[in-house]
Amino acid sequence: MNLLKTNNFRELSNKELEGKIREAKKELFNLRMKQSTGTLEKPSKIKELRKDVARMKTVIRERELKEAHDGE
Repeated sequence: MNLLKTNNFRELSNKELEGKIREAKKELFNLRMKQSTGTLEKPSKIKELRKDVARMKTVIRERELKEAHDGE
């Protein structure tokens, strides 16, 4: 499933990925607030979101490195 998710991220543009990263970070903040108050129902959601953010950042970084390599 993770491979499918990463491939889906690769289909998006950098701007779309950055927007999704911002949304995920806002959601992470809200989940952490719920966790601190004890109202979080699914704690594994935090871990999933953190990994999604990392995957999106990895795709962006891969593109940056590819552009730098192609520019040589």
